[in-house]
Amino acid sequence: MSTVTKKELIDRIAESTQAKRVVVKRIVQSFLDEVVAELARDNRLEFRDFGVFETRTRAARVAQNPRTLERVPVPAKRTVKFKMGRLMKQKLEALVPAGDVE
Repeated sequence: MSTVTKKELIDRIAESTQAKRVVVKRIVQSFLDEVVAELARDNRLEFRDFGVFETRTRAARVAQNPRTLERVPVPAKRTVKFKMGRLMKQKLEALVPAGDVE
């Protein structure tokens, strides 16, 4: 498995659309900024067939340090949950050979 960076993604989009790289970079960054801003406002983002992003609040809890066995309070925090959409699920399932379970 390899990692695709934002720069590589921008280069691919610029090449496939014949748009200037600086324009694509500005659009991609604006899109990402808007996604972050909407999630920060606790809004749900739904992209048909791609997936849904929504924030969840994890409850405060008491954890344990595995080295010292000391009990440590962990405060509540917000996280982002992603649920994949229909097309993404189909594409990912098509990549896994039948009977291959982890």
